[in-house]
Amino acid sequence: MKKLLKVSFIYVILALVGGVFYREFTKWNGFTGITSLADIHVHLMVLGVFMFMILALFAQRTKLIEAKKFSLFMILYNVGLGLTVIMMLIRGVTQVLATNLSTGFNAAISGMAGIGHILLGIGIVLLMMILLKVSEED
Repeated sequence: MKKLLKVSFIYVILALVGGVFYREFTKWNGFTGITSLADIHVHLMVLGVFMFMILALFAQRTKLIEAKKFSLFMILYNVGLGLTVIMMLIRGVTQVLATNLSTGFNAAISGMAGIGHILLGIGIVLLMMILLKVSEED
């Protein structure tokens, strides 16, 4: 359980940094439009902080952390969330700076973000399978 709370706390810090970066970076650049930087804070809070706080509660009542595939979930989910947020950051910075992106670079950003989302999705499905299994054991 403590491991999950530590992961959640790391996401708290990242979410706060993401929110401050969004506010300050757009202000410094006089940007008033819509940018994906605005979504980084919320993604990290919900998919990072709240997810792992809820999992800590599950871990308190079940053998979640001891489950065979739990470490695989942790890797897939955290890599997926990290990749997704990094691509949101890159996309947002290019939006604020009004950078002209080549078609290939634009597609690469979208593709990498898509891979991050796929990893998140696989992680969530794996987590549900693990939760179903540990709930049967109790």
